[in-house]
Amino acid sequence: MKTKQMKKVLIALDYDPTAKKVAEAGFSMAKAMDAEVVLLHVISDPVYYSSVEYSPIMGLSNSLIPDPAMVEGAGKQKELSRLFLDKIKKHLDDEAIRTLVMEGDFAESILLSAKNMHADAIVLGSHSHKWLENILLGSVTEKVLHQTTIPLFIVPTKKRD
Repeated sequence: MKTKQMKKVLIALDYDPTAKKVAEAGFSMAKAMDAEVVLLHVISDPVYYSSVEYSPIMGLSNSLIPDPAMVEGAGKQKELSRLFLDKIKKHLDDEAIRTLVMEGDFAESILLSAKNMHADAIVLGSHSHKWLENILLGSVTEKVLHQTTIPLFIVPTKKRD
């Protein structure tokens, strides 16, 4: 039986503090297969970036955002998203990693990006905190799982009790 070699892995990341864990797990898997890595962040809800619930991670502190008004507008959000992905790329210490920022629905953007770049696998985290979503893997994860035709690597990020 001939197996298909994985050549390109798409790692979808959000601003949840567990993104570092998802990036590391996906990167490790991709490197074990000698596959190209693409980090993706989807801008879906512009209000989130300027809200008090904004959750910066990996050194993206509020000191980099001097004024909440700075975050308004797609250009600034894209700039912050690129900074976020560059920070993760630096953390993974691999200059060959490509980054991509998309706008739109999370699941649809992940699926479209995977299709357009001919990804062989998608990596994403499941960190739902609601009991029903825990059963269903989380709405984004579930939607991607049911609509993709390529392998999906789900990194559970919920803290164990």
